[in-house]
Amino acid sequence: MESKAPYGAAKAGNGSFDPYAFFTHPRTVLRILSWVFSVVVFSCIVNEGYINIGSERLLCVFNNNADACNYGMTVGVACFLGSICFLILDVYFPSMSNVRDRRRAVLLDLGFSGVACFLWFVGFCFLANQWQMTSPDELPLAQGSDAARAIIAFCFFSTLSWAVLTLSALRRYLAGSQANLFTWQHLEPTPGNVRATPYPIANGATIVTTNPYQAPPFTETLDPKRLTQQRPMAPAF
Repeated sequence: MESKAPYGAAKAGNGSFDPYAFFTHPRTVLRILSWVFSVVVFSCIVNEGYINIGSERLLCVFNNNADACNYGMTVGVACFLGSICFLILDVYFPSMSNVRDRRRAVLLDLGFSGVACFLWFVGFCFLANQWQMTSPDELPLAQGSDAARAIIAFCFFSTLSWAVLTLSALRRYLAGSQANLFTWQHLEPTPGNVRATPYPIANGATIVTTNPYQAPPFTETLDPKRLTQQRPMAPAF
């Protein structure tokens, strides 16, 4: 009985896409959750984050501080769009055969996830502080109270989800650096009738690959005798 390969095990450059494997992958689940959390935050601010008391001027429910509502809305929209972009990038990542493109994609994911995690943490602390300073007199009939609590809660949830995504991206980058993820990831077993194409490297040794369009792995000083006909193993992540 054949075991089903996890998402991302397709051959580099192959356009095949498995929706079930993609949407059940933990990273995809986290991205969708982060997307949902962002929607909840900025939609709550837009719908119930502002109130008017005896005038046409709208006041933010967080201590009448417009900066608090603007901050939450800005971060929410930015992470909403970022989650969509990185979901699309995850779809195309297995088909990338260029080493630099893969490395840049992982580094971009790592950088954006880290910044998003930091911004959500700052937003959680800022909004929680402003809500604590809000007096009941500023919210007659507790207008917007439930929305404010939901915004703070989902800021905290977003901090956790983006923190896990940051660790996942860091793990991917370290795995790629140590085991040639950016070069050998998603390669299938070599068919018997495929001709190998060697790549010359320093000290006269060669690295054999079955894909003439595949870039060689990261340059490093290696023993020529051990490299001949040797192929590194792709990490499982």
